Amino acid sequence: MRASLMYGAGDVRVENVPDSVIKYPTDALVRITASCVCGTDLWPYASLKPEDGPARMGHEFIGIVEDTGSEVTTVSRGDLVVSPWSISDNTCEFCRQGLPSSCIHPQANFWDGETDEGAQAEAIRVPLADGTLVKLPVEADSALIPSLLTLSDVFCTGYHAAVSGGVDERTRVTVIGDGAVGLMAVLSAKRLGAEQIVLMGRHQARTDLGLEFGATDVVSARGEEGVEAVRELTGGYGSHVVLEAVGTRPAYDQALGIVRPGGVISRVGAPQYEEAPIGIGSLFRHNIRLAGGPSPARAYIEGLLPDVLSGTIEPGKVFDAITDLDGVPTGYQDMADRKSLKVLIKP
Repeated sequence: MRASLMYGAGDVRVENVPDSVIKYPTDALVRITASCVCGTDLWPYASLKPEDGPARMGHEFIGIVEDTGSEVTTVSRGDLVVSPWSISDNTCEFCRQGLPSSCIHPQANFWDGETDEGAQAEAIRVPLADGTLVKLPVEADSALIPSLLTLSDVFCTGYHAAVSGGVDERTRVTVIGDGAVGLMAVLSAKRLGAEQIVLMGRHQARTDLGLEFGATDVVSARGEEGVEAVRELTGGYGSHVVLEAVGTRPAYDQALGIVRPGGVISRVGAPQYEEAPIGIGSLFRHNIRLAGGPSPARAYIEGLLPDVLSGTIEPGKVFDAITDLDGVPTGYQDMADRKSLKVLIKP
């Protein structure tokens, strides 16, 4: 079968690889009908060393179940399913707590940690299929597929930022980052009733979509200038909740400047740093809390699914380009160059 592999920074290739096959009785074999390139894929695209490649790519997908192991009971051959970006049994202590991204089953993993599998491919072996996969009540050619695919990661990640930050109808929210996750954070804050949603971004096509998703204000400035602009919009007090969807240290520092005393910084952008201010002069002095983390997407899918199926929300609008597998390398480059927001792949 064909799959995408990253050999190093800027070097993505589509090649023939061994067919995915069932190895354990809890596995399912899925033929992928839709996947995508994630913003987090751009971090290794910018920095992967050749000695660390090639790496199978892709952690978001929808597909049709082609076969199942003998112990799989919740999905059957022919079912259309969506997979979250992490593998979990959905029964362990942490899964029951709503944290499938911290599942302790020996086969639990992030898809990016499955060295022989990847979602930017024609097929994939799904471990712990009963806990991981969610059956979808539509056909593979449904117009809802782009929106349903966002449940695999990006929508759930934006929603996790908003939920972790405690967004409700009394909160003023600032979202840092106009990438797909930032836009999903805007949509999620709107869904949770936020009083004000400031989107910080510099790409008008993206911020226009943010306004459509529910942003009340857009701030294009960064750094101190951006902080001052947001504080002016919030009466000088700052935002109750800052949803940081970038992952860089400057984005964290910006969030620190924007959040009001007693507020929350909720980070879902994969941090590219280990050290940042958290002491008396930053978080502690003003009772500012730090929240967020890897999205436990599996815990959110079924709750968000009805609004996607009904068309009440359309998170699939973040996809602004579609390609087949042959176009995946170009899709990576276009996203890295900010020519595309998020690329949908139809193998």
